[in-house]
Amino acid sequence: MRCGAMIDTFLSILHTVGIILLVILLFNVMIFVHELGHFLAGKWRGAYIDRFQIWFGTPIWSVKRWGVTWGLGWIPAGGFVSLPQMGDMKAIEGEADLPPDLKPLKPLDKVIIAAAGPLFSLLLAYVFAVIVWGVGKPAVDPGESTIGYVMPDSPAEQAGLQPGDRITAIDGEPVSTWLGDMKGVSERIALSEHEQITLQVQRTMPDGHTQVSDIVCGYMQQDNGMLKRSGMRKIGILPAQPAIVGATLPNSPAAKAGLQPGQVIEAVNGKRIYTPIAVMLQAESGAPMELTLVNPDGSRQNATITPSIPSNWQGLKGARPILGFTWMTTVEFGFEHPTPQQQVNQSLSLMYDTVVKIAAPDSSVGVQHLSGPVGIGTHIYRMLTLPDGSGWRWVLWFSVVLNVNLAVLNILPLPVVDGGHVTLGLLEMIRRKPLPEKLMDGIQMTFIAVLFSFFIFVTVLDVGDVATSDPEQPELPNPTFNA
Repeated sequence: MRCGAMIDTFLSILHTVGIILLVILLFNVMIFVHELGHFLAGKWRGAYIDRFQIWFGTPIWSVKRWGVTWGLGWIPAGGFVSLPQMGDMKAIEGEADLPPDLKPLKPLDKVIIAAAGPLFSLLLAYVFAVIVWGVGKPAVDPGESTIGYVMPDSPAEQAGLQPGDRITAIDGEPVSTWLGDMKGVSERIALSEHEQITLQVQRTMPDGHTQVSDIVCGYMQQDNGMLKRSGMRKIGILPAQPAIVGATLPNSPAAKAGLQPGQVIEAVNGKRIYTPIAVMLQAESGAPMELTLVNPDGSRQNATITPSIPSNWQGLKGARPILGFTWMTTVEFGFEHPTPQQQVNQSLSLMYDTVVKIAAPDSSVGVQHLSGPVGIGTHIYRMLTLPDGSGWRWVLWFSVVLNVNLAVLNILPLPVVDGGHVTLGLLEMIRRKPLPEKLMDGIQMTFIAVLFSFFIFVTVLDVGDVATSDPEQPELPNPTFNA
């Protein structure tokens, strides 16, 4: 038994290490393809290429082949192709071994070589998008915009929101789903830009008519301290879901009360409920519950049930009274097959919406919510460890988003990045001579300092989010009830 447990532990560690290596490999593929664009364009335009390196810093491995030094740096972020004729990049790339007869590149050559990296990243995004188009992306049920539960003492409860309210607009923007491409209820609240959030709500009144009103609500935002990102805005509401009884456990309160699979719990103690969460939370008190049930044939009946703690949970941390049945879901899991262009367009839209919210003065979204390699890698790791086995499809889709982001960020007209070199090349074509070397050195060194400071900033937050994550709830065994 002990040997079996050790083998299980070893296999678990091996599985974790394998996933981490897969995440690192994916990062390096994206970096390599991006830099390959610069390399091939440099070869095409006759540029001198000193080094092709994945990751920054002093190489921990290098080899010289075909007149180029190929290496792996010790700082696990990014990569570069050393092209001395493109400009002085010693601060990032180190000293280059220059031939004595090195001639300057033409401005057009500089533009082509600089633009090739983002172009190859975009092409890689399309490659991943074609794969996603073929294998499919998990289809997520966005859920309706109806409130299922209002948390006690939350801003939503204080504003007067109620379960069953249907939200039709937030701050004047229409909503019809709970989630969906930054335009659902959850996203609209998280990305809101004002001190008060205005929700347009449809409420069914006791006499049956629908009342439409605007409700102004505050929000709550978790402060996670110095080493973690602050939470996104929330108001304390959960989406509506049908509370459908599934299989009952033998000798459980549900079995004793005669609950049957397929019955819908419509009300508890005479109060209408809109989500299974409301039933489970009420059950934790252990008090008797009067359930109003809707049978599959449409008829109604009442059942009295007293929640209890399962026999094998007695004395365990996290034990609580339960009803003793599973929930039946009506969600159909499937796959959607968006075209490559639709995926790229969606990635661009997500990126644009993020930048707009960061720039908005009254938004709670800031640069602290951006992630570096550690945060992105952690996100991919979590995708790959999803229990339903859909993780690899999510990673393929996420790779489209990452490569589109890589292409766009690198083509921005900023010093050091590719777009800066494109801009300098265009200016040189207009001026017919390069900008003063001292001016360029000052601009580049300043931007390098800003870039690395930002990299350190987001990396600290990424590590803080992982290292100080909330402890998981204790895992309880499958419940059993004694006769």
